[in-house]
Amino acid sequence: MMLDISIDFAFALALAFILVLGAGPWLIPQLHRLKFGQSIREEGPQSHQAKSGTPTMGGVMIIIGLVLSTLVFANWTLELMLALFVILGHFVLGFIDDYIKVVKKQNLGLKAKQKLLGQIIMAALVAFFGGLPTDLWVPGCGSLDLGYGFYALLFFVMVGTTNAVNLTDGLDGLAAGTVAVAAFFYMLICAAMGKIELEILMAATIGACLGFLKFNYHPAKIFMGDTGSLALGGVMAAVGILTHTEILLAVIGFIFVCEALSVIIQVISFKSTGKRVFLMSPIHHHFELKGWSEKKVVWVFWTVGFVMGLAGLALYVFGA
Repeated sequence: MMLDISIDFAFALALAFILVLGAGPWLIPQLHRLKFGQSIREEGPQSHQAKSGTPTMGGVMIIIGLVLSTLVFANWTLELMLALFVILGHFVLGFIDDYIKVVKKQNLGLKAKQKLLGQIIMAALVAFFGGLPTDLWVPGCGSLDLGYGFYALLFFVMVGTTNAVNLTDGLDGLAAGTVAVAAFFYMLICAAMGKIELEILMAATIGACLGFLKFNYHPAKIFMGDTGSLALGGVMAAVGILTHTEILLAVIGFIFVCEALSVIIQVISFKSTGKRVFLMSPIHHHFELKGWSEKKVVWVFWTVGFVMGLAGLALYVFGA
């Protein structure tokens, strides 16, 4: 595998890390002062009740670091602008959701239908105005032209990925860490493809997530909220779509897939049989209720994410 690596990726990673690291000590007290605290749902694990009041909407500093760093070091190509549109669009959607929950004190935020509508509108804009080729990279087969089927896949990947990352954000450091791991492997794949701007975007994502972990690792001083998790879902959806490696996205983003599937399986099982497959969904709560500590769940999920990232990278190298 030949890597077309620009040194700018290292600068982008470092700048995003520094920006987020510098923003935390200022933003966290401000959120405390504004009483922008997280409400913990009563049906969740009882151990999480102690987290009530922890400042949320920390995704603001993730996206500021990620976007500014990318704009400084990457060329402003149409492909990059399309990726940033997906990221910032989901950032705005998540911000509105958090604002309703935290400021308006309406615990459920946007209704599921409203959030889904926003995601569908963004996917439609990308599909109709993005000018994307309609091919899909299939390991061992090369590119396969899906024709109009590509647009159905685009809708599925964008909506599915953003919601899956959103569901993953349930434990201290879980979403930020798993996204950083997935972004690392996609950074290598983008470098191998010669997609330097996306490589820099992935590097900035890694830096921003690592900087956020300084404040979000257990015990978390701040949560990213939907402001961050939907935007980071947008990062992963954008890179998968723009590299036409949606199949690899399911492998590298294995943790996100498992989180989403656990919710789907739980809902279908309970509605059809009245029984639950998991003690609680998303699946990270299942392991908590099994007796695992929060840190253990996070570290195991990070490790599984890294192993599956290696598997995805190997699939790309040997399937090319």
